[in-house]
Amino acid sequence: MEKVRTLCVFGTRPEAIKMVPIVRALERSEMFSNTICVTAQHRELLDGVLRSFSILPDYDLNIMEPDQEISSLTARLLQTLDPILRETSPDLLLVQGDTTTAFASALAAFYRRIPVAHVEAGLRTGSLSRPYPEEANRRLLGQIACLHFAPTQGNANNLRRENVPGSVYITGNTGMDVLRDSLAEDAPYQNSVLRSLEPQNRKILLLTCHRRENRGKPMEAVFAAAASLAVRYPEITVVLPLHRSPAVQKAVQICPANLPNFLLLDPLSVSDMHRLLRRCYFVMTDSGGLQEEAAALGKPTLVLRTETERPECLLAGTACLCGTDSEKILRTARQLLEDPVCYRRMAVATNIFGDGHSGERILRILTEYFQKTREGFEC
Repeated sequence: MEKVRTLCVFGTRPEAIKMVPIVRALERSEMFSNTICVTAQHRELLDGVLRSFSILPDYDLNIMEPDQEISSLTARLLQTLDPILRETSPDLLLVQGDTTTAFASALAAFYRRIPVAHVEAGLRTGSLSRPYPEEANRRLLGQIACLHFAPTQGNANNLRRENVPGSVYITGNTGMDVLRDSLAEDAPYQNSVLRSLEPQNRKILLLTCHRRENRGKPMEAVFAAAASLAVRYPEITVVLPLHRSPAVQKAVQICPANLPNFLLLDPLSVSDMHRLLRRCYFVMTDSGGLQEEAAALGKPTLVLRTETERPECLLAGTACLCGTDSEKILRTARQLLEDPVCYRRMAVATNIFGDGHSGERILRILTEYFQKTREGFEC
């Protein structure tokens, strides 16, 4: 029997990480012939993940340009993906998350009447401009995809309320698969600074901030608040793996130079980031994926946004919304550092985002579908 042709397209670090379990599952299956296309929307950060997981793309569009605008990025993606879709003629395109790569790939496939499966579907904040442009990308993807792999019941409910076409499945988040596998390995840090911190009995605050809507003054307020914590509590260490974005690099300059317990690091490998997350005391972040991972490990999280598409974290009590208000950030962080009861109330691990077997679950769904019909999906 002829194999089912799948095409996985991704372009950023988070997409690559969360697509790994699906790529691996498709590779193990005799039913599927999978092709990998990377857009390199984020070149350096993506390459680190490809090396870590020994993934060799069949196509590399190398689309990244300095200070690229969303409109020009979308146009280039549509133009460069179309010949690949024509050449590979997949039975199904798989995309992940909410990036411009995910949306533009799905749109290009729609134009060629190729069915689309959306991994990590149904996440919503309810505000079209936050996160920007990701919330719009998610909603548009919901109207294009035929298969929607929702991490949680809440995500599935969102999709059903919107009456999206095709079928909705609750699968958990594939990011939990990667987290489980990563922490199962008893390996030392690759980063020498993190290795030096390991023997020290210090409370580590993990900080990340990179979102487009936080650029400028909001991001400066976040970094200033974190630096204030480092000054006020010399017994803690703030660790900031610094995003490559020029906007982030500029904003962090507001922090005092040579603050001994405020460490700026290059982007970390996936395994180092997971080990640091397990080791840290709490997290301050505007990242979506980090909210999920922190919840799974029972790490209290200060969400540096006014909305989150992961309200499950708020309902579970593992996270609170602080926005970029420096006073609120400082007040909440001080509570966690000084009030053990408050800390214990938030430091509760939960598997709301999956059991670490989402990639296998998605493969089973695809296998069962294509066993029933070889005609493809009807949108």
